[in-house]
Amino acid sequence: MIRTGIYGGSFNPIHRGHIELAEFICRNKYVDELWFLVSPQNPFKEKATDLLDDHRRLELARIAAEEYPNLSVCDLEFRLPRPSYMYKTLEALEQEYPDRKFVLIIGADNWLAFDRWAEYRTLLKRYEILVFPRNGYPVDPYNMPKGVQLLPSPIIDISATEIRQRLKNGGDASNLLPPKVWEQIQKEQDYNK
Repeated sequence: MIRTGIYGGSFNPIHRGHIELAEFICRNKYVDELWFLVSPQNPFKEKATDLLDDHRRLELARIAAEEYPNLSVCDLEFRLPRPSYMYKTLEALEQEYPDRKFVLIIGADNWLAFDRWAEYRTLLKRYEILVFPRNGYPVDPYNMPKGVQLLPSPIIDISATEIRQRLKNGGDASNLLPPKVWEQIQKEQDYNK
């Protein structure tokens, strides 16, 4: 059975930190492959005024992942009722892809708020969860439930908010984005409109 990591987010925009973390997870065999699950609506976030169009964020994520054979982009939540709840997304993925074992990948910030997720106990019971560290969100690796693991991944301190701010002000974010994503954002002026 293929172990498929599900890494959900707005990816507004997808950046080098997302790719480097995904590659770390695959390279170290925590999963066989990783899917970026682009979320059209996060139930914890109000409709952000600087949220790029759903399909454009999906397109940029696909551009970022295309040169990595173990990384893909999943648009399943675009076909599900909104807001998107992870337990429903994973159930739908299991039905669509019965040959895969899905592993949830979340940041330490989400882990510390995990008890606010819809059906979080179901998620804990049914899925392995990999938690990646984030600055300012301390997680005790020795006090985690069975099936939940804190990854020894490096903290990649890149912020999509900072990237959007730079772009809005006409700044350079080329060092924070995959080259083809930077090229596309520059071409379409995605965050300058």
